[in-house]
Amino acid sequence: ITTEISKQKNRGQKCTHKIRNMIPNRAMFRQTSVVARAGCTKLPRENIKKASFASLRGARSSPSSVHTILLQKRWQGQKCAVSQPSLCRSFSAFSPSGGSADASSSQSSFAGAFGVAFLAGFAGCAILSGDRKNVTDSEAAAFASFPPLSSAPSIAPSIVKNNDEVDEETDNFPVYTVADVAKNNGKDGSRIWMSYGGMVYDVTDFVPNHPGGSEKIMMAAGSAIEPYWYLYRQHFASDLPMNLMEKLVIGRLNEADQDKIDEVMEKMSEESDPYALEPTRHPALIVHSEQPMNAEVPEKIITENYITPPEYFYIRHHHPVPFLSEKEIKNYHVKFDLTEYGGKEVEISLADLKKLKKVEITTTLQCSGNRRSGFNEVKKTSGTSWGQGALSTAKWGGARLKDVLELAGLKDAIAAEDEGLEHVRFESLDGMKSSIRIDKAMNPYGDCILAYEMNGEPLPRDHGFPVRVIVPGYSAVRNVKWVSKVQLSKAEAEGPWQRGLNYKTLPPSVTDAKSIDIDSMPSMMIGSVFSGITSAEVSKKGRALYNAGDNVMVKASGWAWAGGGRNIVRVDLTGDKGKTWATADIKQGNDQKYGTAWAW
Repeated sequence: ITTEISKQKNRGQKCTHKIRNMIPNRAMFRQTSVVARAGCTKLPRENIKKASFASLRGARSSPSSVHTILLQKRWQGQKCAVSQPSLCRSFSAFSPSGGSADASSSQSSFAGAFGVAFLAGFAGCAILSGDRKNVTDSEAAAFASFPPLSSAPSIAPSIVKNNDEVDEETDNFPVYTVADVAKNNGKDGSRIWMSYGGMVYDVTDFVPNHPGGSEKIMMAAGSAIEPYWYLYRQHFASDLPMNLMEKLVIGRLNEADQDKIDEVMEKMSEESDPYALEPTRHPALIVHSEQPMNAEVPEKIITENYITPPEYFYIRHHHPVPFLSEKEIKNYHVKFDLTEYGGKEVEISLADLKKLKKVEITTTLQCSGNRRSGFNEVKKTSGTSWGQGALSTAKWGGARLKDVLELAGLKDAIAAEDEGLEHVRFESLDGMKSSIRIDKAMNPYGDCILAYEMNGEPLPRDHGFPVRVIVPGYSAVRNVKWVSKVQLSKAEAEGPWQRGLNYKTLPPSVTDAKSIDIDSMPSMMIGSVFSGITSAEVSKKGRALYNAGDNVMVKASGWAWAGGGRNIVRVDLTGDKGKTWATADIKQGNDQKYGTAWAW
């Protein structure tokens, strides 16, 4: 199937993108719907394969329409969206014919000429993910899983296979039942099998490398993946999950068993959608995953304001955003568990928090994967392909965590630590768990707070309403949103966000975690030194007269941030790959107190 999408790009260039080989394997045909430009049409399952190879075209309604009928899994719950990994995994090169593919910043081509060093840390040129504002609203969902329109390496096209070749390839696999899969659940030394879309996978060797941690993937051991991916829809945001799974196929699932799974999933999608009550987001955000929402600040907006407006603040979610009724909001409380300390479980309400002394802390939060897309140009990584916009700065208002813990019954933090109670654990309404050490939580100069305000207003739902933890200078994953429980404990928090592979720091030489003792490695806490260029303007004087080899005067600007409250004292830039350096002027943030420079 071949389709053409013509879009008017920046600089008035007409670009054509071709999508080929959209049907790489048989697994994707199960429980699919046909999605056209004007709406959705469901076909009986027996007609799907025949229809999928037909050269069907929808009615042309505008020059930017998608004319080819696409496929979608019914149970995903997005009625007119195409975001299955099996669709996007085999798209051919998706880059414009000439010019910068990034319509959101005409300066991005200049940024590549510069590097920025902050203190002892070096950060290269700014990398942007593609902005999808240049598509129509009705097409936005259909493009949700397309590769970013950036200068990153394009996805290589797959080999086209006809019906007979696909059938022959899959029919040669052994057939297993649900009972066979259930026996291989990792217990008593057995292998770990899972099923998805009519295929059976042996994931035993992959479990230690699962980006979300082995604990999460083991939830589906010996069973079907579909119910879990219905909630964790970030698996549909890129082609990586299906590319990894391709190598793990060991057989086909019994047809009747898969039919039952399909029926359950279709019923689940019709009865409830966990993402039905999501907040409305600003259209300027660059979306990497809509469900759960993961979106970054466009490069040109990052440094427009020292304090990021809430609507532009980056979003990093792992689950649907909790929705509380008016009664639940009125009766909201945080449970404090000090039983290991010899205390009690105490419930502290939002009203109780507001009775304590209010403090305001200005701090920058940054996803620990920020600027990951820059690494992808060297070697493919796992996880969201963030540009440099997964960080933002806000003024948070609330009660000091130290004061609240003392209100809950913690009398002597040093004595508690001497008894082995070294960790303060946080749990969110969405099930996320994270923790910090007690010395950070109880440090009067550490500025940890339970926040209920952001930039002088109640917290938005996307950013933790009604209460969240703010841990200045630490990776944003420690700043738990929608906090419902705080516990004093001898052990750090359990779960993938504290102990998983994604939140450990491994050397570049390690590409397989099977040989690494993840549990013995410390969890990611204090941020390192980070930076980015958001603007690089070439002098307009005589610009048309520049020739190759000429010296060009460029005005560059951007941001720098260091974790742990460390102050940025100097910013150096180079335009000749490090041969010479120029020191930049620091415009904002250099007045922060030494040791508590929580913001950029």
